[in-house]
Amino acid sequence: MTVARTWSVALSGLEGTLIEVEADLSQQTPEFRIIGLGDRALGEAVQRVHNACANSGLPLPRRRITVNLSPASLPKQGSAFDLAIAIAALATDGELDAAAVATTVHLGELGLDGRLRPVAGVLPAVVAAVRAGRPRIVVPAGNLAEAMLVEGIEVIGAATLAEVAARHGAEIEPPESTDPVQPAPSPGPEAEALDLADVVGQREAVEALVVAAAGGHHLLLSGPPGAGKTMLARRLPGILPELDERAALAVASVRSLSGEPVTSLSRIPPLEAPHHTASVVALVGGGSRVIRPGAIARASEGVLFLDEAGEFPASVLDALRQPLERGDIEIHRSGVAVRYPARFQLVLATNPCPCGNYGVRGAACECAPFAIRRYLGRLSGPLLDRVDIELPLRRVSSASGDPLETRESSAHARERVARARRSAVRRLRETPWRRNVDVSGTWLREGPGAPEPSVRRPLDAALERGALTLRGYDRVLRVAWTLADLEERPRLEVRDIGRALFMKKGITA
Repeated sequence: MTVARTWSVALSGLEGTLIEVEADLSQQTPEFRIIGLGDRALGEAVQRVHNACANSGLPLPRRRITVNLSPASLPKQGSAFDLAIAIAALATDGELDAAAVATTVHLGELGLDGRLRPVAGVLPAVVAAVRAGRPRIVVPAGNLAEAMLVEGIEVIGAATLAEVAARHGAEIEPPESTDPVQPAPSPGPEAEALDLADVVGQREAVEALVVAAAGGHHLLLSGPPGAGKTMLARRLPGILPELDERAALAVASVRSLSGEPVTSLSRIPPLEAPHHTASVVALVGGGSRVIRPGAIARASEGVLFLDEAGEFPASVLDALRQPLERGDIEIHRSGVAVRYPARFQLVLATNPCPCGNYGVRGAACECAPFAIRRYLGRLSGPLLDRVDIELPLRRVSSASGDPLETRESSAHARERVARARRSAVRRLRETPWRRNVDVSGTWLREGPGAPEPSVRRPLDAALERGALTLRGYDRVLRVAWTLADLEERPRLEVRDIGRALFMKKGITA
């Protein structure tokens, strides 16, 4: 045999495409070439594969070896193709079982000594192999726990190239004492158990947080330092429903693409809180060679919290507008476009001015009027129009506050949120939506559940006098339906519209 074939996976965002790796051995001047629209890392695979094979006791034939990655029109990035290239090249002289090689997917980066190093994106790559109907996949031993999270495929973890070649029939004894290369530990801190009952003296804010969680609504918290904005925002994930299998797999896949170790499917919605010095690329994702997910994608199925939102550059905040509408983010680079999920719940927290004392009783604001306007102007009108609930906060005036037994715990709030979401699912069972935040504005206004003219009269009046845009009109309707779902009522009432209007614009019906 002079032509051997195996498989690997090319990732574009969370979507994986099976790549046929074929190697040809010809009687020409000895050379090793890789073709098929690979990036620089793939070009360097020639030396990695050559040295890894030689140092593993599996020298490549001294003839011309040409490796083609097909389809050739699809861009391919990264070092995860190393193992597949090496196995295909070694199989050209007939020493490996061609049938086993041709039915197996191979992923992994090779070290010069033949060890297999963990790579990013193993989880979505294994998912792609399952969808393509492949029976078997070989991954680095350091990625084995991650790959085992996917059912429907035989997963083999290997520490060295020699071990993989031996599985395919090579007459070689793999080293027994090789310690598998492990992925770098995650730099992120362990999640704290935060309870809503810790919040003192902010009952209206707690109720607004429950409404936001029940409907998936975006939230703006404004108030002076010490009012509890950050404390409230960080407790939002704890009252959201647990992630289902699909959402948990999507969250873990994004973490895998980010290079974080994944050993289990967490059911807790993620919380991303980038610092106000973060760039647009850090928020939306990108990179010069490999396009990595940003904070928006990592917050998908969870919460994106922007503390001190007024300190973020306006360009960074405006980058949120399209993902908030579409639920995904598309990143374009030369010759490639990558799409990541962006189904996050946005929470903005801002002070009333740079010093934080504007309008605060008993405090003196030293900011110039121009500085205050510029500070608040970073939250543009189009961005605020996409926020469902705008909640002003005051500092707590009593240290004792309300008794602990009267405060709402996260467990109780989570039960209320779950009941409201079940009510919404029953009401929307004939539609493609399951959360109020996702419902089409046209359906809200003209569908079978549209409120009567007498019920929506305050909303129509606000739209007529310019206090709301049509997008804001629809967002108020969504919040109103969430309020009705929390009380498990099948129809909207005037009080729901009135409360939703007040939560959006401070307008009384």
